[in-house]
Amino acid sequence: MITRKVTPSESGKRLHRYLRTLMPNIPLGQIYKMIDQGRVRVNGKRKNQNYELSAGDELVLHIEETAYEEASAGQKKPKFVGVSADIDVVFEDDELLVVNKPAGMLTHPDQAQQKDTLIGRVHAYLYRKGQLDSALFQPATANRLDRNTSGLVLVGKTAGMLHQLNQWIQKRELEKFYVTLVEGRLSGEGLIEGSLIRDEKSNRTLVVKERKTTDPTEERPGEKEAKTRYRVLQTGRAHSLVEVELISGRTHQIRTHFQSIGHPLLGDIKYGGRPFAGINHQLLHAWRITLPDGREFRAPMPSAMRIMLDKLGLQLN
Repeated sequence: MITRKVTPSESGKRLHRYLRTLMPNIPLGQIYKMIDQGRVRVNGKRKNQNYELSAGDELVLHIEETAYEEASAGQKKPKFVGVSADIDVVFEDDELLVVNKPAGMLTHPDQAQQKDTLIGRVHAYLYRKGQLDSALFQPATANRLDRNTSGLVLVGKTAGMLHQLNQWIQKRELEKFYVTLVEGRLSGEGLIEGSLIRDEKSNRTLVVKERKTTDPTEERPGEKEAKTRYRVLQTGRAHSLVEVELISGRTHQIRTHFQSIGHPLLGDIKYGGRPFAGINHQLLHAWRITLPDGREFRAPMPSAMRIMLDKLGLQLN
C-alpha cells in the first residue's frame, strides 16, 4: 500500500493524470482499471477518474511496493545547478506568476540552448523559494514569446491554474496586447485577416494565398485562421507606433500579418523589415494582458524600444 499527499502545486490535477504521471510505466487503461476497482482512495473514499485533486488530499494506492517502484521508475527530476533565478516578476500569488521576459531570451529550451531560458529561470526561482514541491508537476507557461519579443508571460504555478489559463486562451477569452514599430505611415484602426501556415524547415510563417473558390477541400494541411486587430498610437515621418491585439495566437502572427499589408516591423529582417540604427530584429513588446476575471497586468516598455522612439520622434503616452 502506497500513501501520498497532494502538494499545493499539484492541486487541480485530475486523478487519472496524476496517477499517470506518478506511475509512467503503467498503461493508461490499467490506471483507469485501478480507479474503477477502488484500488485508489482519496481521503478514504473512491473517486472517479476526473476528480480534481486539492492540496492536502491523501491518496492511498492499493499496490505492492515492488510493483509501485517498477511503475514509477523514470520520473523526471528537476535540476537547477547553475541556473539563474533572475526574473522580472510583474505579479505573483499562490497560483499565478506573471513575468516580464527580456528580448533575446528563449521562453523554452531548444537544441542550442537548454539551461538559460525563461522557464528554466522560473523553475530555479520557485525552487529557491521552496515552492517547487512536486516531481509530478512542473509550473509551465501558458503563452510563449519569440526570442526577440519582450513582455508578459503567464506561468501557472499549480496544475489547476495552468489548466484555467490554457482554457481562457483556447476560448479566446484572454486579451493580449502588444506595442510595436512598423515601417511606413499607418493611421486609425484596422483588422488584418489571413490564414497562416508554418514552414518548419525555414522556421517561417506564411500567409496562405487567396483561393479561387471557397471549397474547404482546397485548404492546405496545417492552415490556420488568424486575425490581428491594430490601433495606431502615433505616426512619424516613415514609421508608426502601433498597439496590436491578437484575436488568434499563431506563431509569428503579428510579424507575418504586418508584412502582408506592406508594413513590416522595424528591423524585422526575417519578415521584410530593414535594419535601422543598429536594430536587426523586431521591436515587439507584449505590454498588456487582461484576464476574464478582470485582472490586468502591464509590463513597462524596454529600453531598446524607448531609445528607438526617441530617435524617431515618437512617444507612447
